[in-house]
Amino acid sequence: MASPAAENTIPNARIGLEQLLSVIRGLDEASLERIAEALVSVEMDGRLEDLIEQLAKRACAEDITDADIDDEVDAARGSVRPV
Repeated sequence: MASPAAENTIPNARIGLEQLLSVIRGLDEASLERIAEALVSVEMDGRLEDLIEQLAKRACAEDITDADIDDEVDAARGSVRPV
């Protein structure tokens, strides 16, 4: 069941950081878990974006072929056992 706070809409409302933190501290465990998951997701998305940008700037390796990559992927997949 969704918490009542999840159903409230406040159009054009401004809230300060301390007010937001106060609201968050008053939430139930399930809502706090959802907020934590959202924050982790945002952080991981940012890190992944940074990593992709860094990799895109690197020069391509000339001593590795697509076949080498395919062989490594196949080897890694073969070493993973289904649960």
